[in-house]
Amino acid sequence: MQPRNMSMSGVVDLAAVKAAQEAKAKAEQTRAEAARQGGTGAVTPAELVIDVDEAGFERDVLQRSAEVPVVIDFWAEWCQPCKQLSPVLERLAVEYNGRFLLAKIDVDANQMLMQQFGVQGIPAVFAVVAGQALPLFQGAAGEQQIRQTLDQLVQVAEQRFGITGLDVDPDAQPGGGAAVEQAGPYDALLNAAAEALDAGDLAGAVQAYKNVLADDPAHPEAKLGLAQAELLQRVQGFDPQKVRQEAAEKPADVDAQIAAADLDLVGGHVEDAFGRLIETVQRTFGDDRDTVRRRLLELFEVVGPEDARVVGARRALARALF
Repeated sequence: MQPRNMSMSGVVDLAAVKAAQEAKAKAEQTRAEAARQGGTGAVTPAELVIDVDEAGFERDVLQRSAEVPVVIDFWAEWCQPCKQLSPVLERLAVEYNGRFLLAKIDVDANQMLMQQFGVQGIPAVFAVVAGQALPLFQGAAGEQQIRQTLDQLVQVAEQRFGITGLDVDPDAQPGGGAAVEQAGPYDALLNAAAEALDAGDLAGAVQAYKNVLADDPAHPEAKLGLAQAELLQRVQGFDPQKVRQEAAEKPADVDAQIAAADLDLVGGHVEDAFGRLIETVQRTFGDDRDTVRRRLLELFEVVGPEDARVVGARRALARALF
């Protein structure tokens, strides 16, 4: 399923003056009520991701959207792309530290909500701000695209509605009870990989993802993370001008074309990277052809198997091979 609506271009409709004023008033009222009760209104990182059903939708989504943008992840257990997307959204919800709340809705158990939002297929991601809904994207999407969309959502919520999000305190007691432990068995390793990436330690990130895959070879987030970290590691020492010059001068040189394709992808030129390697496959034979094919499959992992550009490139690769 192809990602769509990966922008906030239609969000201006949410910025009606009356809605903005009401949202600001509700957010201020919520904060004032928490102060009167002697609390800070802080939540734990674990409370930034919640399961929502039809019965609790009014309370957990509509009401809370007056104080924090609520991102809705429509998913189902049988949906394979959902298993790739949902862990990324959950990790980003914690990373954004209260600037949005992630509400997960199982479409099998909540058909009415699915119909009300006009969901045609899953995964599908929406947002609710000040009680008003807007579509974000449908289908699997790359993390960079997701981050850009979330950044725009947070900006709109703050600038147009005065909604600044939730205070997060790792030591707060969720729901007035004991602290909630992380549910995922690989959370520590995945967090270590993310921290290594942030610190520029690409080798450390690669190893952390490999540690997850050693135990769970099909883990979608680790597979995607490893492909991305290995790509960044490969281009780390590149001289872009030299790489592109060699690729232009040596169209039959497999290593030169592969290096240029890696550089294309890191620069966001996805079609150029795929097209370059498919053309190289057409020009090569034997081990050289297989080397190029394998690198192209690795780049498919970086972008994501559900991306329309990957789907099209797979077809082109099949034609080139057979």
